[in-house]
Amino acid sequence: MKLTSISVKQKLMLLPDQPGCYLMKNEFGKVIYVGKAKVLKNRVKSYFSGTHDGKTQRLVSEIRDFEYIVTSTEMEALVLEMNLIKKHDPRYNVMLKDDKSYPYLKITAEKQPRLLYIRKIKKDGGKYFGPFVNAYAAQETKKLLDRIFPLRKCDTMPKRVCLYYHIGQCLGPCVYDVTEQENKKMVDGIVKFLNGGYQDVKNELSEKMLEASEALNFERAKELRDQIQHIEAVMEKQKMMTADLVDRDVFGYHFDKGWMCVQVFFIRQGKVIARDISVFPFYGEANEDLLTFIGQFYLQKNHLLPKEILLPQEVDANLISELLQVKVLQPKKGQKKELVELATKNASLALHEKFALIEQDEARTIKAVENLGERIGIAAPYRIEAFDNSNIHGTDPVSAMVVFVDGKPYKKDYRKYKIKSVEGPDDYASMKEVVRRRYTRVLREEGELPNLILIDGGKGQISAAQDVLENELNLFIPVAGLSKDEKHRTSQLWIGDPPEMIHLARNSQEFYLLQRIQDEVHRFAISFHRKVRSKSMFESTLDSIAGIGDKRKKMLLRHFGSLKKLKEASVDEIQAAGVPKPVAELIEKAFLSNE
Repeated sequence: MKLTSISVKQKLMLLPDQPGCYLMKNEFGKVIYVGKAKVLKNRVKSYFSGTHDGKTQRLVSEIRDFEYIVTSTEMEALVLEMNLIKKHDPRYNVMLKDDKSYPYLKITAEKQPRLLYIRKIKKDGGKYFGPFVNAYAAQETKKLLDRIFPLRKCDTMPKRVCLYYHIGQCLGPCVYDVTEQENKKMVDGIVKFLNGGYQDVKNELSEKMLEASEALNFERAKELRDQIQHIEAVMEKQKMMTADLVDRDVFGYHFDKGWMCVQVFFIRQGKVIARDISVFPFYGEANEDLLTFIGQFYLQKNHLLPKEILLPQEVDANLISELLQVKVLQPKKGQKKELVELATKNASLALHEKFALIEQDEARTIKAVENLGERIGIAAPYRIEAFDNSNIHGTDPVSAMVVFVDGKPYKKDYRKYKIKSVEGPDDYASMKEVVRRRYTRVLREEGELPNLILIDGGKGQISAAQDVLENELNLFIPVAGLSKDEKHRTSQLWIGDPPEMIHLARNSQEFYLLQRIQDEVHRFAISFHRKVRSKSMFESTLDSIAGIGDKRKKMLLRHFGSLKKLKEASVDEIQAAGVPKPVAELIEKAFLSNE
């Protein structure tokens, strides 16, 4: 699996003086970092010369090879970098991996349009408004608009009017003819309202309220008064921040010790309605990594583009303007400059708060990983895969695997296994089967191998795993065993061939790390075993009942979810699951006879 290409040192001498992207790879050929550069030769060489912070040193220590792609322009390099990050999902490219989403309101492009609360923007012809400061603000605004503009509410057209029609929040296009002009008038009203014209809507409602009052229609006057008060409560809480009503996003950033914080202020209709905070490690030039962040922010995370973007002076505004096709300003004076400075100040404060948390977190995670590596005599095991078997007297045997990366759970790579080739309670054979299946597949798919494998058990389980890895798969990955004391708590660590016990202080962070891993893999295995056993019991109980085949078993399990709920069900409730009455009666009778 290890690379045998020409050395990194030789390849550095061949780098061109042109813009492009570079892909750093580890010993298994996996892309671990993607970057871009104005001049590839200078940027890539900088990783292998001079001094770096500990985080960048760690990246460099894992690099065994790299490749590069030359582009014609910096713009092409920026777009290519974003696409390569999306394709390879490299471990060290962590900006914008948290999948934050913001609430928006959307008017659909249907013949009978609807007003929806959504979190994902699509190119579907709909009109989008937001982002909102939080979900509550968006939902309250929608409720308000539903009262004033009674657009269609139902996802599909029903055959008769629903409750919304009766309470005056829908014109009932399912039954009555609602013209295109009527819909357009309501849509225009919502657009005007959300684009800052809610004061005009409020004034119109005030006039209607006075007319209703003069006509002695006090019930209607009260409804209109309530709508006016709701507008005041929902729309007039925030202070004006700019004199104009232009929608704009304001970016500020701060970097220190290899970390960057980016703050984005969303200004809509002159108000700061929300902000986005992102903190992440970076490995290139700060202002260039900010360009990548902004590109991903709009093009891959689908944030709604405003009319205008404000950026700090040192960023290449022309590149962003060309990439996003939007007006980009770098203000030098006035209120807009103050907004950029405010976003930058907030970024600085947030980053220093993050450093305090990082110091605490790294003691539990990365430093614990590095200390563990030292104690057991291997390179720091930044990727650990742990296995645990679960069965009751050999029935329904299963196994589970969890993955910890940098000392934290990486749930995306968790796996569950049903034991297929082992009869009875044979823990060693089960371990062999699972290790064989896991790493045969990793090799076949050229996936990432771990730096350390943890087995729940002692010498026998370690030997079983090592036998498969070394003698069948030709893999030489350190394998350690975790045994427990009489109270089922993490007790001892075994490693080596033959395995020897490693003494770890019970109050050390590396011991706590192992404890978290063992608890997590045990939890994952037990929960999977319970699910499998429950399904097995469910099916075996129904095997003796005439008229119940595999299809009906699956249907009943899907409907009731558990044997307990099926036992508690009446004949009518069992019938409702799609079972004929005679068969439903047989099921009820079978359960009663077993009590």
